Amino acid sequence: MAKYGEGDKRWIVEDRPDGTNVHNWHWAETNCLEWSRNLLGKLLSDLTILDGEGNLYIKTKEVTKVEGEAFINIRKGKIIPGYEISVSLSWEGEAREADGKSLLKVDGSVEIPYIADENADEDPEIRVILRDEGPIGRRIKDAFVSKGKPIVMEKVRVYVESMAKGGPAKEELEVKKPSTNKSSSSPAVTAPATATATATPPAQTKKDAKSKEGFKSISLTEKFHCRAKDIYEIMMDENRWKGFTQSNAKISREVGGEFSLFDGSITGINQELQEGELIVQKWRFGSWADGIHSMVRLTFDEPEPGFTIVKLMQTDVPEEDRYGNSTVVENTERGWRDLIFYKIRAVFGFGV
Repeated sequence: MAKYGEGDKRWIVEDRPDGTNVHNWHWAETNCLEWSRNLLGKLLSDLTILDGEGNLYIKTKEVTKVEGEAFINIRKGKIIPGYEISVSLSWEGEAREADGKSLLKVDGSVEIPYIADENADEDPEIRVILRDEGPIGRRIKDAFVSKGKPIVMEKVRVYVESMAKGGPAKEELEVKKPSTNKSSSSPAVTAPATATATATPPAQTKKDAKSKEGFKSISLTEKFHCRAKDIYEIMMDENRWKGFTQSNAKISREVGGEFSLFDGSITGINQELQEGELIVQKWRFGSWADGIHSMVRLTFDEPEPGFTIVKLMQTDVPEEDRYGNSTVVENTERGWRDLIFYKIRAVFGFGV
């Protein structure tokens, strides 16, 4: 076993002497926290919320805090954002009489406790805070909640989309993107192309490549100390799903029936069911582009009584969601492992 900090050189891609990250093969990580502070400061400062409507005047002042972590990973040209930040900003409001005389001036704050890549397709919680609880103060606060929260939310979405596109690393990615030279005569490039053309008609090769582009597969093997029928029942029982996930679930036990998991975040249709042996489902996240479904195949094998091997194969998982986030495959695999299989072991005592 290698010592900490060391490793088998056969598994290490060493840096080139000239420092070049060829085709972005290495993990290239860019710290984006300071960039996030600057961008959110520009997006959320000096925003006019109300300018006289109902004799109310409300605007944001400045971003007072951006804490947490934010980074962009790039490997082989693929952008993988990662961020978990909290944001605070100050705001001010004033209520005036019809003749313009000031009734009350207040200062408040807005707290956004959690903006994260794992929830990029969801609107974050936004808390509007005002210490003055008098009737006029409450009126100003209610006006900010009604009119200001949508404005703040839209600015947060701009930040999320900017991270999904590469943030400050986007320009670096464009500079380092490998150029394609059709007139290249390098044998390393032309030899495989010639072999492919000989083995498969060009038209068919293009069609096959196009149909697979942008999608990945997930394969997992998990072991449980239980009967195969027990784990099958858990996967098909909506009440047990609610129990171990602590979220709403609706599951049909019929072929052609629909299911909804994790408060509707995942939906699909049962394609094939063999009790205690097989579950095949058409399966998608709500954040995926319209019309895109993956295919989930779960097999349950019990080589000896009380010991079950579950094999998951999920095909046609999109590399990006509708918002441009490129962590779909990683998040989906992590969800199966940590939020489903691990929780089943912990809650039902099926650990190996």
